[in-house]
Amino acid sequence: MSTSVVTYSGNLRTTCTHLSSGKTIITDAPIDNHGKGEAFSPTDLVATSLASCIFTIMGIYCQQHEISFNHAEARVTKIMGANPRKIDKIEIRISLEGNNWDELTQKKVIQAGKACPVAKTLEGNVAIEFIFEK
Repeated sequence: MSTSVVTYSGNLRTTCTHLSSGKTIITDAPIDNHGKGEAFSPTDLVATSLASCIFTIMGIYCQQHEISFNHAEARVTKIMGANPRKIDKIEIRISLEGNNWDELTQKKVIQAGKACPVAKTLEGNVAIEFIFEK
């Protein structure tokens, strides 16, 4: 079964429909690549998906181990390269404050998150820097 349908809407924009939910997102080419930058670019979605995947896997880990997971926030920075134009690096600044985990629990939760499927997919192709705020 297909995951999504992506339709070119013109003017370097797409509409992406998630088939099982019917939810849509729009992408737009970034300003530095002939677009208007009025929505996530496809490469923005890749970088943002990494943070989303990390938190999802952290949440699953916490559920399985009966650990309270109340807060997580990530600030994602995508760094593009040229020749070829591609994502060179993704920096993810993560705040986990408010969860009141001891040091060992936090280490285990972080380790689980870093092993998420998106991180594994990007591994060896894109530099990933994690910055954890205390």
